[in-house]
This record gives sequence, C-alpha cells and structure tokens, in this order.
Amino acid sequence: MTDVESSDALMTPIRPAQLDPGAVVAQSLDNQWVPAQLTKDMIERGRSLDQVAERRVQEVRAEYFRSLINASQVVINRAYFYNNDAISCDLMEPGEPRTAHQKLLASGAIVPFLLNERHPAENPPGHLHVRRGGFAAWQETLAGLPSADRVRCVRMSWDDTPGDQENRDLTRIRLFQPFAEKVQGLTAKDIDILAAQVGVAREDADRFGQRLGEVVGFSNDLSVRRQPVVRNALYEEFVAVPGTNVAEGRYDRDKPFAAEIKQLLDLVYNVNLADSLGRYPLTPVGSLRRVVLQEAREARATTGFVEDPEQLLTFLKRQAFAAVQDHLTPSAVSALTLEDIWRLRQTPAWNAYTRAFGELTASPEAFQDSAGRVFDCYVRLNSEILALARERRHARPAAWRPVVEVVVTVGAAVFTAVSGNGLWEVAGSVLPLTVTGSLTGSVQLVLRNLTAGRQEQRFAREIASVRLAGEREWSQFHDLVRRLPGYRDTAGPAPTGTASATTQDNEDLPEY
Repeated sequence: MTDVESSDALMTPIRPAQLDPGAVVAQSLDNQWVPAQLTKDMIERGRSLDQVAERRVQEVRAEYFRSLINASQVVINRAYFYNNDAISCDLMEPGEPRTAHQKLLASGAIVPFLLNERHPAENPPGHLHVRRGGFAAWQETLAGLPSADRVRCVRMSWDDTPGDQENRDLTRIRLFQPFAEKVQGLTAKDIDILAAQVGVAREDADRFGQRLGEVVGFSNDLSVRRQPVVRNALYEEFVAVPGTNVAEGRYDRDKPFAAEIKQLLDLVYNVNLADSLGRYPLTPVGSLRRVVLQEAREARATTGFVEDPEQLLTFLKRQAFAAVQDHLTPSAVSALTLEDIWRLRQTPAWNAYTRAFGELTASPEAFQDSAGRVFDCYVRLNSEILALARERRHARPAAWRPVVEVVVTVGAAVFTAVSGNGLWEVAGSVLPLTVTGSLTGSVQLVLRNLTAGRQEQRFAREIASVRLAGEREWSQFHDLVRRLPGYRDTAGPAPTGTASATTQDNEDLPEY
C-alpha cells in the first residue's frame, strides 16, 4: 500500500499533514497521567494507580469529554483505547456508548495514532502491557462499524518499504530522537525558573538542578550505548518503586523530586507526540503547561510569536462580553454520556464555537475583535450542554458565572486577566529576572466558570507564543501592565507552570 488515500474495508490511512488544523493530542488520556497534586498524594501515601483509580478515572473522563467538546479532532494513541478505563468503559458492551464511539471514529472526531501497526485491530506485540478485556472490546467495536464507515488512522508513513523501514526511520527521527533531545536539554534551561514553575521551593533549587543533571546524564548514557531513551526507562530510574512494573504506577518517595521529575517527563512525552504530528498538546487542569520547557521553538503556522510589548498588552486589556441569559451549567461534564458528546458536536452552536476559535488562533493579533465572539459562542455551547444534561435528567445544575481568563507567561512571571459577567481583575506574580538574552513564554486563553469545580466544562488553549528580546522589552511590558486599572501584584509563593482552575503536552521500536 503506497497511496495514503487508499483504504481497506475499515480504515482510511492518513499522514500527520492530513489531520485537521485544530486537531489536539489530549495529555489526560496518557496511561500515566495524574494531576500534580494527586501525584504528590500518591507518593506520600505509597498508593498505586489502581488504588486511586476511581478518582483518577473521573478526572480523565472529564478531560476526555472536554477534548471532544473543545477541539474539532482528537488524536489518541491506539493503546489508550483498550488500556485506559476512561475510554474503554464505553466499548465493553454493545449499546448506546459503543455506538456513539463508533460514530465519533467514523466522523474523524477521534483518530487513532498507530506506531508500528498497520491496522487499528492488529494484535499488539506480546511484550507490551495490554488489558485483554479492553482489547477484545476494541476489536469488537471496530468490527461492528457499519460497512460504509471508515476509521481515519494516522501514522508517520504508510509506504510499503521493506521491513516497513520508512515508518521506522520517520518515527525515530520525529518521535524518539526529539524526546531524547528534550530530556537531555533540561539542564540547559534556567534552573531557578524551572524549579519555580514545577513548584520546588527556592532553597531547594540547587538540589533539584543536581537531580536533573542525573536525569540528563542517565539519558546521555542510554544514547551512547545505543539504547532507546524512552519514558519507561527514565521512570524506572528516577520515579518508580524499584522492582515494580511501571504500568502499576507506584512512585517512590525515597527518590529525590520524583513527583516533579514525573511531571516534567510526562509534559515532554506528550508535547513531543503533538510536535511529531504538527498539532497541539491539550494540557489538562492540574498539569504542567508547555511554557515550563522555556522553548525558543519555531512558530507554528497557526500561532506565531508575539514580540512587541504593546501588542502583548492587548491580550490583558479589558474586554466587553455579551450578557449571559442562562445562569446554570452542568456541575460535572463526566456526568454526560458519550452519546451526549456526539449529539453536541452535531449542533450549530458547536460548529460556531469551533469555527470562532479557529479564526482566533489563525489571527491572534485580532484578539480584541474576536475574543468576544468566542466567548459568546462558548456561552451558547454551554446552554446546549445543559439542555442535553436536563434531557438525561442528570443535570445537577450549578450556578454559573462564565468568564474569560487570559494567562500571559514570560519567563517565571505569570500575569492573569479575568473578565466577563461584570467582573474585571488583573494580577501578576513576578520573580526577579535572573536571565539575560531573550525570554520566551505563551498566551493562554481560558473559558470557565468563575467558581469552577474540577469536572465542569471549561476550555484552555495556547493561542500565541511569546518572545521578548531582552530585559528592556520585559521591563517595558511589566511597566505597561502595572498601569492597567486595578492591577495588583499577588503575594505568596512563586508561580508554577501548572494549569489550574484559577490560573490558566530488537529491531522493533519500543512502545511510545
């Protein structure tokens, strides 16, 4: 098979360039994903992933549904369909949930990512961890698709070269090698900023930097010995309890900074997959955001860099938004069903919302003109969600004060502006500038309830990358922000790079 437009009775193979421009890779579906605070609790109490499964699955499922609500297309590693209970629970028995999943597959809303496989139903290699019941349900789900439906599957290459060599080469070049490079570059970052953003106390920054040096040294040794630098190998050395299977998720409190290193490795792992596909990582609440990596990466075609301090200020200036007519929203997105998500994606409100956000990310410089339109579409979309929830009689509606939050991060400084529903707040948390040369960061747009619970519908996405030339531009931007009406400096610990509800990636290739 050499033509990526060809298809068999089930599958349409596509390359990364054929994904939707707005496609995302949802970090929460990673089988090792745990919110930062839960990670610390697990380490302190010696608990495994199975022992926190109920709480974790609820949060993963809420993020899964949010990704399908807030993005046109979600790319999912094939293994997660059968190894992740938050997804596989819809596939275990014939019925409405499995049918909804089949519709999402056939419509291209969900796209399986294949590593070595050439078919989504192919048996995985025997050495990989597989939940057999989940895999059988995944195969039955695919086999039960209507005869006219096709599943779009993305792979680095579909060319039928001897030994599938082109796919192996591209996967090494685009996926495995960049992961190793990102890990090995951690000590090239400003350690004080990195420590602050992962939540390490200032007095522990030097010890944290030394531990990162050990991570980088270990990774370098693997490379020199021509062994693959994969997350599991790093977990075994720096995160997991010795002698346990990494899949069990037992994290060792006797290993220095195990929680912080796990969060960094997870961030690198997930943004790396998104980068390899040329699309966006969708970072869930409670996880490190990409800005922590202090990258001077090339601008994406859909974002670009903001380099002018006055242009950057426009993201924080007050916006006017439409009045909210419906003051209720479902208290938990995870209380919906997958069929609800499918139906929501068929509504004019959902199509208008994704179209408005696509226009914003395509032209972030027009933020002042387009943010209000995104907000208005978001409000209408939530009204549709509430209508579906009421129809199912599982609404449990909560009071809703929808707001727009803009989070601008430059170096270790975080500025937030919250507006909507008659509210206006702008605040900054600033560390002393410790670097010379250019500073990088991001602009993130967050749409949420002012008093959000963890499982409510919300949206957060990077809309622009920031690069200021040096201290002069940084001082100019900081001075402009301080002049905004009502600006305040926040007290307390240094800002972290964690997205939160209040301040918002043998010859066989190893499993990725």
